[in-house]
Amino acid sequence: MEKKVAFKQQKTEDEFLDRTLRPRVLSEYIGQEKIRKSLKIFMQAALERKESLEHVLLHGSPGLGKTTLSYIIAQEMGVKIKVTSGPAIERAGDLAAILTNLQEGDVLFIDEMHRLNKAVEEVLYPALEEYVLDLVIGKGPMAQSVRINLPRFTLIGATTRVSRISSPLRDRFGMVYCLNFYENEDIGKIIERSAKILDIQIEEEAIAELAKRARRTPRVANRLLKRVRDYAQVKKSEIINKKLIAETLNLLEIDEIGLDNLDKKVMEVMIKKFKGGPVGLSTIAAAISEEQDTVEEVSEPFLIQIGFLSRTPKGRVATESAYQHFNCQYPKKLQKSLL
Repeated sequence: MEKKVAFKQQKTEDEFLDRTLRPRVLSEYIGQEKIRKSLKIFMQAALERKESLEHVLLHGSPGLGKTTLSYIIAQEMGVKIKVTSGPAIERAGDLAAILTNLQEGDVLFIDEMHRLNKAVEEVLYPALEEYVLDLVIGKGPMAQSVRINLPRFTLIGATTRVSRISSPLRDRFGMVYCLNFYENEDIGKIIERSAKILDIQIEEEAIAELAKRARRTPRVANRLLKRVRDYAQVKKSEIINKKLIAETLNLLEIDEIGLDNLDKKVMEVMIKKFKGGPVGLSTIAAAISEEQDTVEEVSEPFLIQIGFLSRTPKGRVATESAYQHFNCQYPKKLQKSLL
């Protein structure tokens, strides 16, 4: 008999697995407890009144579940969802084509909403408030203003940079939710659920170890679980244990608290080259040959969350915890210089 390994034979691509691992209803969604309770009440109220849900704005770091929550809202409301992104809507006509194809109650999900251009945003205002579309047809003296009635729909916007969304647009959302980083306990529950879906045998200690290294982010946790599954397949392991987790993540150069190469480069250049700071974001990015946006959106939120990095009016500063993690002596003068 063939030796049973810790996974089923992979039949599909990771993209399909990403879809199947997403929870489909609110009861399956793990974490973000306050948001879940709030949404449950508001969706139930809208269903009882037989109305569409008010517009929702979701913001937070990448991988925390904004897209997943949008699909869940559509599923719970029993309507279809149309998906697009801010950069894909280049002109007002693009938005008009999308809006006029919506049915009563449909959900329109716009990812990266902070990247909508101003002209498109202006067209969106009356669509959100009055469910009408104001368009100008023609040019010069022959130009005419046309008003098109739209079905009542729900716009769900997602962004990693809520500060870049203008106040007039932000104020038109009935609900604004900030998705926070998850606790390790909740990440462990997500890993356990995903392991059952993928038919992976994994020990409790291994789940806890993987959760510690998942950057408190569900997307990262599921991605690492699939890489561990691949490692188990090659090593012919019957069950995934803590040792196997360590071997896989060491291969990926992810340390015991989830820091990857980019995180390490950021902290090491701050500690060793700039004496802990304060130092500007552009200087850090130039020193490690990365884009500023990459450092600010990918690495910095997690480093701040775990207390390794602090933002000050003078610039970014490495904390004492970061020095301890990298086995470096914390300069006593650093704190005094910031006072």
